[in-house]
Amino acid sequence: MVSTNYAPEHTGIGPYATGIAEHWASRGHDTHVLAGLPHYPSWRLDPAYRKVWRTTERRASVTVHRRRHSVPPRQSALRRGLFEGSILAHGLVAPPRTGRLDAVLAQLPSLAGGVLGARIAARHRAPYVPVVQDLMGAAAAQSGIKGGGGRAAELAERAESWVLRRATLVGVIHETFVERVRAMGVDPGRIRLVPNWSHIQAPSGPRARTRERLGWGPERTVVLHSGNMGLKQGLEVLVEAARRDPATRIVLMGDGNQREHLARMAGGLPNLEFLPPVPDADFPDVLAAADVLTVTQRASVLDMSVPSKLTSYFAAGRPVVASVAAEGGTAREVLRSGAGMLVEPEDPDQFLSAVRRLARDPGMADELGAAGPRHVAAHLSREAGLARIDALIDEAMGGPGR
Repeated sequence: MVSTNYAPEHTGIGPYATGIAEHWASRGHDTHVLAGLPHYPSWRLDPAYRKVWRTTERRASVTVHRRRHSVPPRQSALRRGLFEGSILAHGLVAPPRTGRLDAVLAQLPSLAGGVLGARIAARHRAPYVPVVQDLMGAAAAQSGIKGGGGRAAELAERAESWVLRRATLVGVIHETFVERVRAMGVDPGRIRLVPNWSHIQAPSGPRARTRERLGWGPERTVVLHSGNMGLKQGLEVLVEAARRDPATRIVLMGDGNQREHLARMAGGLPNLEFLPPVPDADFPDVLAAADVLTVTQRASVLDMSVPSKLTSYFAAGRPVVASVAAEGGTAREVLRSGAGMLVEPEDPDQFLSAVRRLARDPGMADELGAAGPRHVAAHLSREAGLARIDALIDEAMGGPGR
């Protein structure tokens, strides 16, 4: 596997890459991962790797080959290009020593990882299978990244097209990606749907006890956003919602390159709280302790990504308010689950109206919340997700000439 993100990163793509690799190893496969250094979602290098240039380590019977790369604390098209370029350059200069490979899977959106995966697969004459978690070309155009429009988006899409057209099969985590991948020149007959799964356990502790520990009193509605604080999330809508309704407590839990900007924008609002990422063992209970879980995106975000946080939200059993474009993949997934409500993106008044409606109608909130775990059990189990990946690899290995 080639995946810039890997354990100990515990949000975003990292848990899925780690889950797949450890699953392969548990089945007795000699599993290798070419990864970057841990940096997500804070976009700061993990202090344990500060002096590491390249290393090979064993994690849960997986051999992980890490290569150093730039870690831009702030995002722009140029900094993202340097980030990708450093991953590619170091991977080309010092490819991992693995022995004979039977198949190579690459986790996108890393374009550099996609190129490295294609080259490694070609060297070993092995099937090459990229899995599209996000679309980089669309991200450059839709996310609001500085200098991301026009030329940068075009270059990213060209590189993405090169990576995908060389694949034996292409996995996509959501059907909204299919048309864009097809438009890049990939035969629709080679595209397979491989949705992510919920990688967290069900909540186990009493909600009241967790809320008391966190200082969330029963008298106030708590709205929680968990995960990356980046440009595409458009989290300014939550800051404005907190400013307009002091009775609603809004919690931003996680990290990201927009955290400091959001804190400055908030200016010390007493009902807006920033929390660091919590340990994996506490994460399900903290999600479940909130009254409302929220996912937000800029209005321009349509088909570039589907947030991985949704699988965790659904497992937590709390209602979701999605401030996202109605025609995008995120909205489609929330509606499909039956676990949430949609509001217009970047509109704090609509957002607050939905939150207040749920606060006034606990029965409705409980009904929406209960739909999440049912959706997970039916469609997003770990076993089903890993079985889809196994089937993807098995099909690629059984193709022409194998």
